[in-house]
Amino acid sequence: MLRRINISNYILIESLDLQFPEGLIIVTGETGAGKSILLGAISLLLGARADISMLGDKSRNCVVEAEFEIEPNPELLQVFEEAEMEFDRNIVLRRVISPSGRSRSFLNDEPVNVQFLASISSGMIDIHSQHQHLRLADEKFRLSVIDAYASDKELLSEYSASYRRMTALASEIKELEGEIALADRDREFRQFQYDELEKARLVQGESEALEAEQKELSHAEEIKELLSSASAKFSIEDYSFVQGMKESIRDISKVALQIPRFTGLAERLESCRIELQDIEDELERESESVKVSPQRLAEVEERLSLLWSLMKKHGCATVEELISKRDSLGGTLSGYETSASRLASLKAEFEKTASRTESLASALHDVRARAADELAPVMQQAIRSLEMPFAVFKVEVSLKDELRQDGRDAVRFLFCSGPEMVPDDVHNTASGGELSRIMLCVKSLLARYKDMATLVFDEIDTGVSGSVADKIGTLLGEMGKNMQVVAITHLPQVAAKGNTHFCVRKTVGGSSKAVTTVEALSGMERVNEIARLLSGATVTQAAVRNAEELLRSSQNAEPSTNFTV
Repeated sequence: MLRRINISNYILIESLDLQFPEGLIIVTGETGAGKSILLGAISLLLGARADISMLGDKSRNCVVEAEFEIEPNPELLQVFEEAEMEFDRNIVLRRVISPSGRSRSFLNDEPVNVQFLASISSGMIDIHSQHQHLRLADEKFRLSVIDAYASDKELLSEYSASYRRMTALASEIKELEGEIALADRDREFRQFQYDELEKARLVQGESEALEAEQKELSHAEEIKELLSSASAKFSIEDYSFVQGMKESIRDISKVALQIPRFTGLAERLESCRIELQDIEDELERESESVKVSPQRLAEVEERLSLLWSLMKKHGCATVEELISKRDSLGGTLSGYETSASRLASLKAEFEKTASRTESLASALHDVRARAADELAPVMQQAIRSLEMPFAVFKVEVSLKDELRQDGRDAVRFLFCSGPEMVPDDVHNTASGGELSRIMLCVKSLLARYKDMATLVFDEIDTGVSGSVADKIGTLLGEMGKNMQVVAITHLPQVAAKGNTHFCVRKTVGGSSKAVTTVEALSGMERVNEIARLLSGATVTQAAVRNAEELLRSSQNAEPSTNFTV
């Protein structure tokens, strides 16, 4: 519940520090005193838009801070868990607006974004304004009422998760089908390219080797002839030049036996002979190895022609680049097979998830239908207790054609004010005053089943008679026994029911500037305020006596047994 609120420099509120007790808290004040300003400050903690116009003094920060003492509930715990923050029963929310118009939000002095601030505060405090009965026309709101009464949060959460997975799978399937369809246009061509390169049996470095072989084969006859001629020069008729060197070496070696200095010359000649012999032998081998083969030349030129053609066609400069492209095409084609397999897997999972989602939607419908049957008489009794004795209230839950995030159900609240009338959609058949009372009953139900700690009502009693106001006050008082209820009202019958009474006043400050203040009333101060509500600006003795009696009877009233929401 809300324990304390501190407001500084917010419109006409210079500085305000209020302690909020348990029970029903009444807020009254003259028209224009600033009751709506107080509500606006609280709304900032609920994520309302902030701007520089909210600053009373444009040179200073505006600060709204509230302290809550909260019992943990699953929704709040989930919000904290998702934000990776530790839950604390004592929560301090703060909103700061700077003179530049920049807004900052804090939770227990930790900076948070305004969306997170709103998600936290919306689970702790709810504001019901004069025109919130318009939400009865909102199907999502009506569905939330049924879900709250049915306490189907776990089933709804399970369904929502399954629905989200189903829709995510549908999107993924659609995207993948689009990719496959686009790829199929190129697949045949890519397969042709891959097959062409694969058939070529490409080998790294073969282009260079083939070019060298082609050059040799193209001049084979000339090369063979020249090598043979060079080899023949080592012999003249029957005389071998190498053999002659052998004989020269033998003769010089004999001389060296007599004269040692010729030994070196003999050795030099031997070295030359060996080298010449090697050259002669190699020339003979090379000459023999050179093959004149027009057939092989044709094969080499055909292979080179194929490689050059492939390189030109595929925009590659080397065989290595062709090999790289072939491998890339192979990977792409393999990816097609993977995509097809992935698509089949996704479709199988989608069918399974869709079936489960349908089953959960059916189970959710059954729970909601039972809750609707139970809720209708409870709401009807509550509405009749607010001086609509012949009202008829029904809840209709029907199935829609398509699944949605919140199920397949459509909920209608049907209402008529008399038995001779045919119930129809409540937002079409009920008057403004009737809608306000119906919404009050709905809100009291939601607050109980949603474990709402604090409920704020902003002049929901506008336009109702004194007897109805008395019953509304009694209802608010009963609600205040189970939760903290703040009621901004102008009716004395409601004001008298409160456990605590705040009065909002507009005064002139020291700088002749109007300021809004809030005071806690007790004793004769409270009597006089209720007397003012009874009689207007001029408080008469009769009004004072009536106020005293109203307070006395309200405090001594027996609890209502008519309202059982």
